[in-house]
Amino acid sequence: MGMLIDGVWTTKWYEPDEAGNFVRSESQFRERVTADGSSGHPAVAGRYHLYVAHACPWAHRTLLARGLLGLEQAISISVVDPFMGDDGWAFTDRDGCVPDPIFGARFLRSIYLRADPGYSGRTTVPVLWDRERATIVCNESREVLRMLDVEFAALHTRPITLYPKPLQRRIDRTIDQIYGPINNGVYRAGFATKQDAYEEAVRELFAALDHWEGVLEGQRFLCGEVVTEADLCLFTTLLRFDPVYHGHFKCNLRRIVDYPQLSGYLRDLYQLPGVAELCRLDHIKEHYYRSHPQVNPTRIVPLGPISTLEQPHDRGRFGGEPFAAKS
Repeated sequence: MGMLIDGVWTTKWYEPDEAGNFVRSESQFRERVTADGSSGHPAVAGRYHLYVAHACPWAHRTLLARGLLGLEQAISISVVDPFMGDDGWAFTDRDGCVPDPIFGARFLRSIYLRADPGYSGRTTVPVLWDRERATIVCNESREVLRMLDVEFAALHTRPITLYPKPLQRRIDRTIDQIYGPINNGVYRAGFATKQDAYEEAVRELFAALDHWEGVLEGQRFLCGEVVTEADLCLFTTLLRFDPVYHGHFKCNLRRIVDYPQLSGYLRDLYQLPGVAELCRLDHIKEHYYRSHPQVNPTRIVPLGPISTLEQPHDRGRFGGEPFAAKS
């Protein structure tokens, strides 16, 4: 873990606020690829490169979208090593990793410095890089996800959408609802430095999980009967919950496997064609347990839990096709 300050690398850990709350910094690269090219970043095959980590839930949502939408030939990728030490995310030749083909960089921070030599901030994934303009377009996962779905639509090789027009307001609202208490809530619990901050985060987290457990009693996915961007955003957190967040981040009031609807929903998504192959639990567990010595000083990676992801589920009772056809 570390960050750049005025272009110089430091091993500085996150600074909590006075109450001991984890404070996530804002993503700084917020330009957009557009279908018509009006942004200066046109959606052209072969122009963009996506830097991701199998371990990171934020990057994972973009990797899943790339695969589900069939953008593998249009957008190339690099995958960093799961262990994030004092040098931050690194490129290696370990199983599941893909080195940087553009610059041959050793560390992800080099990509940030090529975009901005004086950059100050965390060097996070995902990163969407524009080869032609030699810069980072965006490092905000929610925005990259939307670009892959909407702006790159003409390059999709699968005729589906994760942002169907009739559900767009509901999708945006749902992503907002799950971000604070769930997606970021597990980090607020795990990186809290005071008891009250931790307890507040955990209570909000499980209140939100309880809410969505109720919603999923009556419908197959978060926004209805088809998979949307919102489901990818929740899926990547739920996938990591029992193996990592329950123990490592002390989110241990309940496990996802204890929720009949949420656990079935997780298995449903995992078992959709093309999803399981993009889920590396080995990378996920190694990253969290080895990369956060402030939380796990021994860096021992647990053997369990035994996965239930391939077990049957009953979500098919809702019927229908899981994906919305592109209009």
